[in-house]
Amino acid sequence: MIRKKYITGIILAGGKSSRMGTDKGFLILNNKSFVQYSIDALKPLVSKIIIVSDNPEYDVFGYKRITDAIKNAGPVSGIYSGLQTSKTEYNLVLSCDIPLITSEALKKLIDAIDDTSEIIQAESYGKSMPLVAIYKKSIAGVFHKFLKKDERRLRIAIKSCQFKNVVLDKAFENTTMNINTKEEFKQIQNADYY
Repeated sequence: MIRKKYITGIILAGGKSSRMGTDKGFLILNNKSFVQYSIDALKPLVSKIIIVSDNPEYDVFGYKRITDAIKNAGPVSGIYSGLQTSKTEYNLVLSCDIPLITSEALKKLIDAIDDTSEIIQAESYGKSMPLVAIYKKSIAGVFHKFLKKDERRLRIAIKSCQFKNVVLDKAFENTTMNINTKEEFKQIQNADYY
């Protein structure tokens, strides 16, 4: 397995959260904020953590916070900004709205690192998860080109890189569930996923 000193954790916490109506990273589940779940899952696997957000309230977590290099351009800009700042070849990117994420699930992505893949993303329930993925620093320039063309669709940017999916087995399927609406938040509060 690639050693943690070669991996940076990048948490994307810059979304508009328009469907939730509040900053998702600060939602509380079992006395812990969503973003803290991301931090806890990343910590054993990475040497540094960067939070990408314009919201200074994230400084309370004590990690380096950077703002989007290009505003209002979605996760393509968030990932680009994180890769630009990162000092490591491998970068484990997580959005801040996946509170069930675990180090064990993320380790499967690290175990899948090979010589050719530039992006390694989780796949569960038949869907690829580009915001639970490893990105090589070297693709920052590719993402920048898309941003200059005002292309904000992450899947389009990924398709122009060497990527592969790691299918998570049943035990890990729920770990990548992202929470976008109040209804989804209610479901997760009432469920016994953990």
